[in-house]
Amino acid sequence: MPLTIITTIKEMQDLSDTLRKQGKTIACVPTMGYLHAGHASLIKEAVKSHDTVITTIFVNPLQFGPKEDFERYPRDTERDKNIIEASGGSILFYPSIDEMYPPDYQTTISVTNISKSFEGAFRPGHFEGVATVVAKLFGATKPHTAFFGQKDYQQTLIIKQMVHDLNLGTCISIVPTLRESSGLAMS
Repeated sequence: MPLTIITTIKEMQDLSDTLRKQGKTIACVPTMGYLHAGHASLIKEAVKSHDTVITTIFVNPLQFGPKEDFERYPRDTERDKNIIEASGGSILFYPSIDEMYPPDYQTTISVTNISKSFEGAFRPGHFEGVATVVAKLFGATKPHTAFFGQKDYQQTLIIKQMVHDLNLGTCISIVPTLRESSGLAMS
């Protein structure tokens, strides 16, 4: 079945509502695109236990600091679509910046204690951007389970805490890190 591509929150929510009413289970694999074998492993893992796997691609400007170049973040949507299809994903949620953050947007989410140390100490605001966009992606896709790589350990702790604190009802599944032959985590 060809990959379904959805670009609006409303259309994504409507489809997720329909799938849930049909008794289908939904998994979400949130990404910023430029997919690799590590992302493919998350999609493949989600396919094992869910009827529908939604991969999101959104390069989130809120998680880029002033010295980080949002515009230079690599993008290759056609390649990403091929990886999603080859991995068994069925839906790509690919919203625009204006769709996710319209001009009147004012809300962010901060998971305070966990985000202050380690990477958070060197990238102020980064995890606030991560928590905010993940909550918005969950609100759009309405997943039963979301899949994340273990490589981003601090991020997984923040997402788990946010889901717990906000009673989002999404199970968080952490998948072991896929590594290059050199041992370096795929990134």
